[in-house]
Amino acid sequence: MKTVRTVRDLRAALSTQRSAGASVALVPTMGALHDGHLELARRARAENDVVVMSVFVNPAQFDDPADLAAYPREEAADAELAVGVGVDLLFAPPAEEVYPPGFSAWVQLDGPIVLSLEGAQRGVGHFRGVTTVVTKLLGMAAPHRAYFGAKDAQQARVVRALVADLNIDTEIVTVPTVREPDGLAMSSRNRRLDPAERARAVGLFAALRRAQQMTSGGERRAEVILVEAGRILAEHRIAPEYLALVDADTFLPAGTVGARSALLLVAAQIGDTRLIDNVRLEAPPSVR
Repeated sequence: MKTVRTVRDLRAALSTQRSAGASVALVPTMGALHDGHLELARRARAENDVVVMSVFVNPAQFDDPADLAAYPREEAADAELAVGVGVDLLFAPPAEEVYPPGFSAWVQLDGPIVLSLEGAQRGVGHFRGVTTVVTKLLGMAAPHRAYFGAKDAQQARVVRALVADLNIDTEIVTVPTVREPDGLAMSSRNRRLDPAERARAVGLFAALRRAQQMTSGGERRAEVILVEAGRILAEHRIAPEYLALVDADTFLPAGTVGARSALLLVAAQIGDTRLIDNVRLEAPPSVR
């Protein structure tokens, strides 16, 4: 594996493979790699000739300077893990390579997919930061495919809209959430939980799993599902920032679970750590 830090070196490293017709994959990360990130890379390795992983803590998508400062940065450990899953190129640019002096070009979407939930909680600048850096990374690497995790469901939907709206010739692949044995979604933030907080955090997936069980049993009413999921959260002393059932495509509130896929999403602050999770809900065919 080769590590590069400039766009020029990244493109030079890819030029030979690209001219030979090799397919290129991009796995964008902010580092502090865990098995969720590594699963993205494994999937990319299985489906492409060349795998690029970016490691860049994007300051533009953090609304809280303290959260940005606390985000773990472990490039040496990340590089070792990336080698183990077959990454060919590690792109680890400094901030000034991505946002040089005088930078003023921002990419911003509109509508419920960026204004609701994470957009409402973290401010309009959050998704502007995401869409800007993703546009830049796709332009830098020009990948055939880019891989994102389903845990960040709203982000994945925003990226798909971005690529479609701007006619970017990259396939966006969403990989299922990787979970700990007790169901907690893997996240770089999990390591910041103390033992008591970690025990409470399992309530996030417990609430989502209960909603899946209800839907599988035939319950379709959003209000009933949300009340029961909220009860499970309360049992674990979790007060959610949001707990919402939305249409998986539009991100508008869903009144029922029907033939169209719905997402149940939750965000909560546990101690000093903010966590998110989601599950997809679909009514069984017999009740659609």
